[in-house]
Amino acid sequence: MLRFCRALGLAGYPQLRIALARAAQFEEADHRAGAPVTSDIAATDTLADVVAKITYAAARAVTDTAAALDVEVLQAAIDAFTMAQRVDIYSVGASALVGEHLHQKLHRIGLVSFVWSEGHLAVASAGLLSPGDVAIGISHTGTTIDTIDALRVAQRRGATTISVTNYEMSPIAAVSELVLTTVARETTFSAGVMSSRIAQFALVDCLFAGVAQRSYDQAIEALQSTSEVVQTRHAARV
Repeated sequence: MLRFCRALGLAGYPQLRIALARAAQFEEADHRAGAPVTSDIAATDTLADVVAKITYAAARAVTDTAAALDVEVLQAAIDAFTMAQRVDIYSVGASALVGEHLHQKLHRIGLVSFVWSEGHLAVASAGLLSPGDVAIGISHTGTTIDTIDALRVAQRRGATTISVTNYEMSPIAAVSELVLTTVARETTFSAGVMSSRIAQFALVDCLFAGVAQRSYDQAIEALQSTSEVVQTRHAARV
């Protein structure tokens, strides 16, 4: 049982009971509200059922992530980003899009950041970090070896290490000073991959907004400046 609990990212049986009770409460509330009882897609579902279940899983991932998010941990992560000389972002596979998204947003407000989706490059970059820098790894399962290895090197270099994962007791937590958790459930046909990314996008947007808010005027100016430059790349209207 203990091994099973740890595979789910939980410390033990008591945490499993709490998680199951919480899930049951959510399901009951959703059922009363008329939401799909499950987001699993069956062979007999109509196309309308499929659409309802997929959008339900996506919306649920965002609301559950917001409800479970530890604001104090998020605040600590924002503090670290605000003081950082440099930010390394490690994300591979489905999480790579989220890492690129965070990198672009940070870059647009003038925060020096790098995003790495290849294991060797990520580890090499981590080897150049120093105390005061920040390394953030994004992994839904928390078991992605490339991401964990890069964070481990960053930790040895004295950088502040942060992870974004769906399982707070997963291996990535062992190399993270701060763990930011999403809440997204896997569903049929890997629909959970989409909902997990949506939850990750929502979480890193909260992180970015908190960082940008610290230097509000400068961030707004930087966003406007970069937006104006990008607008010049649009095709002229006829």
